[in-house]
Amino acid sequence: MLTLPKPEVILTHESDLDGFVAGLLLQRLAHTLYGERVPLQAYHYNYWKQRELRERSAWVTDFTFEPRMDKQDWLVVDHHVTETRPAKAHLHHDVNKSAGLLAYELCQKNGLGSPALDRLVHLNNVADLFLENDPDFDVAGDYAGLVKIYTFWNLHTLIEGELEKLIDHPLLEVMAVKRRVEDPIGFEWSRRHVAELSATVGYVDTIVGNSNQVVHRLLESKATKYPVLVTLFRRMNAVFASFRSRNGEALKVAEKFQGGGHANAAGAILPKSVRNLDDGVEFLRQALNPKHEAPLNNLESLFAGLDVGKK
Repeated sequence: MLTLPKPEVILTHESDLDGFVAGLLLQRLAHTLYGERVPLQAYHYNYWKQRELRERSAWVTDFTFEPRMDKQDWLVVDHHVTETRPAKAHLHHDVNKSAGLLAYELCQKNGLGSPALDRLVHLNNVADLFLENDPDFDVAGDYAGLVKIYTFWNLHTLIEGELEKLIDHPLLEVMAVKRRVEDPIGFEWSRRHVAELSATVGYVDTIVGNSNQVVHRLLESKATKYPVLVTLFRRMNAVFASFRSRNGEALKVAEKFQGGGHANAAGAILPKSVRNLDDGVEFLRQALNPKHEAPLNNLESLFAGLDVGKK
């Protein structure tokens, strides 16, 4: 059995259910192994890339393994594609499993499995890997929507850090109704409101419904000519961009804006100078359109003013 180093902190992705589940599972595992409640910190991709990794020992999950994490007494539990091979760190990695499932495997090896967690981890895995053919796909999307709608730390406070409380939570009734009523309306609206940002990237205006599901349907039905679709939303005084594709192009676009994620589902936070969605559309259009001569390799200067945020 793998001997895990005692962490000073547990670091996870703030934007989705997978980071939520994986982070809380690792926090529970650390408590079981060491009898202490290790602090949990959550970050969006842009903030994470700017965070200095000064801890002697840490557990990281749902972030791509990179050279700066390859440290003695560091554990990385992740499923994103990486070219980095660990020389010092412990890496628990599988691109075919969600970070939540990988974290749960470590929990199970230490006697922390349960039927309730089996169910939640399965739903998270279906949602995060977008397993469309799974019979629980729609319900899994409702669970994933909880973090999107109610945000990471609000949801954490609501369930008091106990993942089992998410199972059949009353808020899922809200998510199910939104899916049945709002998503079809949102799809029809968004289908008629796709704006060109570049020859390969289209901006999808969304006013109602689960934007991920709406964009997925647009791509799947080939209702638009653009291989990459982006949606924008404002939260915590910042504008977030969510990129989606079918053939691996989304991550490449997100990385141009210091973002990250999966090949077909990635995200980024736009610079502080972008104050609203209209500004965001124009910023993306200028950055992605070669005619505007805004070299993407000079975009780093636009991100220099971003503050590092943490909980």
